[in-house]
Amino acid sequence: MAKIVTAMDYWANAMQVGFVMAEAQGVIAMRVLGALGVWSVPKTENSRMLSEKVFAFVKGSTDASLAAFSGQTPDVVAAAAIKPIRRATNANHKRLTRRGLRRA
Repeated sequence: MAKIVTAMDYWANAMQVGFVMAEAQGVIAMRVLGALGVWSVPKTENSRMLSEKVFAFVKGSTDASLAAFSGQTPDVVAAAAIKPIRRATNANHKRLTRRGLRRA
């Protein structure tokens, strides 16, 4: 029997997208402050922010495509697309938050 998709399935995806947006804003702020010398960021941060985006988006689109081709419901396809991006933003936010302000 096919899964019955409810509004809560879509709400869960919307919450994950909300978390991605909030964490991404925090990461952007910490990286800008790092470029200004206020926040402690590693020297590899600039190259890291480019390479991780490519990986997350390719992984998300691949996972979503596989889910769609296997006949999954739209909420499952969307969740597959969101998951790698959410994992990256969450990891970046935690990592950069722990570093804190740069000590003079």
